Amino acid sequence: MRFSILGSGSAGNSTILECGSVRILIDAGLSAKQLCLRLESLGIAPESISAILLTHEHGDHVRGLKNFLKKQPVPVFATRDTAHVVREQGIEGAVWKTFEAGQAFPIAHLTVETFAIQHDAVDPVGFVIGNAANRFGLVSDAGFVTRSMIERLRNLSALFVEANYDDELLELDTKRPWSIKQRISSKHGHLSNIQVGELLREIAHPGLSQIVFGHLSSDCNCPKKVTGIFGKCLRELGHDHTALHCATQSEPTPWFEVAEPFRLA
Repeated sequence: MRFSILGSGSAGNSTILECGSVRILIDAGLSAKQLCLRLESLGIAPESISAILLTHEHGDHVRGLKNFLKKQPVPVFATRDTAHVVREQGIEGAVWKTFEAGQAFPIAHLTVETFAIQHDAVDPVGFVIGNAANRFGLVSDAGFVTRSMIERLRNLSALFVEANYDDELLELDTKRPWSIKQRISSKHGHLSNIQVGELLREIAHPGLSQIVFGHLSSDCNCPKKVTGIFGKCLRELGHDHTALHCATQSEPTPWFEVAEPFRLA
């Protein structure tokens, strides 16, 4: 199993996960052209996508879906409410597969676990995708870390999680009005570095080999700060073997292997 973040940020988000012949696209917030170009740069033919999963209906997560489906009609998995809102945006041609937050379902030989998150969307969810050997977790656009989120993200092999803003940088930012800052830092906004650190202290374990951070604010966070803060956090927890990477908006990440978790004898 391996994954790449095709792009992450306020202008568009999408992730590709591959396990054998199964290729799952999580969100389609880049343009259809960029989705295809970035998939092809990784050696993935767009027509080989097995399914699309949607975390929620915001434009930076579904922007390219309509045109992508015109050429690549594949099943789209979303909660019932998310599917309803997306269909109202004029996105046609999808074979919709709806689920309830908290439900698990198979895609070929993989199991997709879903869980509710807090964000200003109709019914946002996170995912854990895996099999008996490997588990990949993804959380994008969440206002705060819930107990159910922590429980679902335990015993992962790899994790993608947003680290949107640094509290101090957001407070000092002069470009955003107070109301926008309040929205970002609210329980239906985005995760801060402090909140992500709290999550990692709960779920870090010897088998968590890879963490990729995404949705970094270009003004209120930076990769150097993110990797420095969380590198220190993981070292303090005795998990300095965990590789850290920050996804960007402009290009896909390399492929990251989802390694089999370390198990105590």
